[in-house]
Amino acid sequence: MSVRHKDGLGGRAAIAGIGATEFSKDSGRSELRLAVEAVRAALDDAGLTAADVDGLVTFTMDTSPEITVAQACGMGELSFFSRVHYGGGAACATVQQAALAVATGLAEVVVCYRAFNERSGRRFGAGVRHREPSAEGAALGWALPFGLLTPASWVAMAAQRYLHAHGLTPEAFGHVAVVDRRYAATNPAAWFHGRPITLAEHAASRWIVEPLRLLDCCQETDGGQAVVVTSLERARDLPRPPAVIVAAAQGAGRAQEQMTSFYRDDLTGLPEMGVVARQLWRTSGCGPADIDVGILYDHFTPFVLMQLEEFGFCGRGEAADFVAGERLPINTHGGQLGEAYLHGMNGIAEAVRQVRGTAVNQIPGAARTLVTAGTGVPTSGLVLAADG
Repeated sequence: MSVRHKDGLGGRAAIAGIGATEFSKDSGRSELRLAVEAVRAALDDAGLTAADVDGLVTFTMDTSPEITVAQACGMGELSFFSRVHYGGGAACATVQQAALAVATGLAEVVVCYRAFNERSGRRFGAGVRHREPSAEGAALGWALPFGLLTPASWVAMAAQRYLHAHGLTPEAFGHVAVVDRRYAATNPAAWFHGRPITLAEHAASRWIVEPLRLLDCCQETDGGQAVVVTSLERARDLPRPPAVIVAAAQGAGRAQEQMTSFYRDDLTGLPEMGVVARQLWRTSGCGPADIDVGILYDHFTPFVLMQLEEFGFCGRGEAADFVAGERLPINTHGGQLGEAYLHGMNGIAEAVRQVRGTAVNQIPGAARTLVTAGTGVPTSGLVLAADG
């Protein structure tokens, strides 16, 4: 473990604005336009203008370069711009990068954004179709020839081992899907608004890759999401209550690969999220009992269960019962299973709404939220809190 102490970032920056496009299956416009719409919406929410922005952060996978977004939004000079790798694992790390820039004086107002036409354009769920030879792609060479071509197939390997190790059946995953869809059903922004599901419906949905059913897999979405990060002091002078960045962390485990870490000693956990969990708890001074809402990256239901266990909310193999007992509100926007798949950025926005007290499915007294990014890859996480 390379980080063994509390870091100095916590409490020095805050999220002051959030903004998104509608979530759809066919946006009818370019990814750049989606990014610009989301950024402008987030700045409006923060009570700021494009002229106030001097930093931008996005994903390496995003097709809208920082300088192009800056130009299209009417921003001026940038003193900080950055990208984070590993797909959905980058979500919370974009906020960490922004907070680091603000805390060290590299920038004063940093916008994090992610926008794509992931349903009408490139569909990530379709898996690997062509890849240039590279060191990064070498690990896939051990799995692709045997038919493991899609994210669902990669996750299915770990999910099957998890069920075997703990004596569970695929129905254990259904509790996550049911909870997410129940919250989505009462969220007007969610694609599955008004469409909850039951455990029986989960169990009746078709197999994608055993033990994953259709309702264990997240959506494919067109849309954009952005968040505005600035100093806590400045955020306090803006219109919206700040969501204080109490802690932010990244993590990669030993023998880490991108979705195919099959050669670890144990396939029943997520060591990369364990790294994140330890650092978030160290820096925030919090533990599982202090979290009011969990926004857990839910591209596939099994990895939600493993995340709960990595963070210590319950013991190994106990997460399905933990979710079924509703001992912690999770994914109150509907998650990526129910609201939209925006690589986790829409989950950060929901965490902000919860600590502001403005969420559609508001949890009374929610003061601290845990947010996680994509799992199975190097990942990241946040603890956000209400000011004061």
